[in-house]
Formats: sequence, C-alpha cells, structure tokens
Amino acid sequence: MSDSIHVQCAGNVFRTELEALEHVAGLLDNAFHQTVESLVQTMDSRGKVVVIGIGKSGNIGRKIAATLTSTGTTSVVLDSVDALHGDLGVVNDGDLILVISYSGETEELLNLLPALKRFKVKLVGMTGILTSTLARSCDLVLNVEVPKEACPFNLAPTSSTTAMLVMGDALAMATLEARGFRKEDFATRHPSGAIGRALLLKIKDVMRTGSRNPVTSSTTSIKETLLLMGQAKAGCVSVVDALGQLVGIFTDGD
Repeated sequence: MSDSIHVQCAGNVFRTELEALEHVAGLLDNAFHQTVESLVQTMDSRGKVVVIGIGKSGNIGRKIAATLTSTGTTSVVLDSVDALHGDLGVVNDGDLILVISYSGETEELLNLLPALKRFKVKLVGMTGILTSTLARSCDLVLNVEVPKEACPFNLAPTSSTTAMLVMGDALAMATLEARGFRKEDFATRHPSGAIGRALLLKIKDVMRTGSRNPVTSSTTSIKETLLLMGQAKAGCVSVVDALGQLVGIFTDGD
C-alpha cells in the first residue's frame, strides 16, 4: 500500500467519526439537561459520581471520571465485577451512577443493576441502543448512537467510543459552567501544571531565605563575597547596610 492510501484511510476514519459526532450532537435532549442538573445536585449534597463500564467503555469511563474530577465533580471508577465482591461499598445514597455500555446488554453490567437500585441513587445510562435493557433500567439515558463505526468491518469500537468520550466531556463542561467553577479552582487541582504554577505560585514559594540567601556588606571583598555565594550555591548576594537594610545585590553575572 502506498503512503497516499494510508492517508486516505486515515481521512476516512476522521470523516466517519466527525459525522458520528455531528449525529450524536443532534440527539442531545432534555435527558442531557436533567443529567447535568442531577450532577449539580449531587455535588451540592456532597455526593459523588460513580462511573461503571467494562472493556473499551470502561477505558472511556476512566477518562470521563478523571475529567469530571479535575473540573470539580468528584468521581470514582467502579469495576463491575469487583463491585459484586465487596467494592460496591464505594456507593452511597445520594450518589449518581453513570453506567456506560454501547449495546446496553453487557452481562456484567446488567448483573450489577439490581444491587445498585437498592441504594437511593440517580442511575444514568450512556448507550447507543435506547431499547436496550440498560436504557430501560435507568432514570436517565444519554443517547450516543452512531451511524457506523470507523472500522471497515463496522466492528471495532471507534466512532462509538469517540461519541462516549465527547459526551463525557460535554457533561463535564456543562456541569463546570452550571456550578460556577473558575480557572482558579482548576488550578488548585493541578498545582504542578502550567496553569497551577501561573495562578498559585507565589514569590514566597521560590525565594531564598536563611542560609540559602547569602547576605554581605558593601565593604566585603569580592573574593569573600564569591566564596559566600559558592557556599550558598547562589548566583547573587544581598548587600545590606549597618542596619540590615537592603542597599543592593551583587551577582556573578549569570
């Protein structure tokens, strides 16, 4: 195969998935609005979002949970199999449960539904089949039906997982706006990132103090001053007067 054929294949994938996203955008309805309202209510009542999926849907679920958490909507991921063997203890009354399955017939997830319904939770399904068992079992359903997968055999989850991912992003962003989440709030959750450093880092966090801040007087020789700088591993010294007031700095030029 030539390079042009590879590029053509990639272009087909992009077009197919873009068309799928346009299709799903047209399916947005009151269920999305109600889900966002439920997310806001869950956070206001100090509940959390529990995201459940398996296989590729589980991978998408982990990303959705991470995005929700980083934007102020506390979320955890629950393995559907482990949940039936003790991990269901992570669920509390007042939580919102997001169950992800394109077919809506994933056996491991369906087996978990009766146990989830014993809690006072809001059950939200994300599926591409509105007549599925999952859809019929949930309080709210987010429709992510796509015309076709980008896979040439229409088998590998491609367009469908992209639609799920974007639906998750849409939920996170709509909830972020509804809750008045600010850039400063985002920074507090990303203290090591560029945004966090730009908004949160203070002079006091990086300035030198004590033995790391060499101090000398204007009468000290340059040789002694350079030795002082070397001992402190600093590129400059603070020059003070007899009262200890800063009168200038002396640097080694770097």
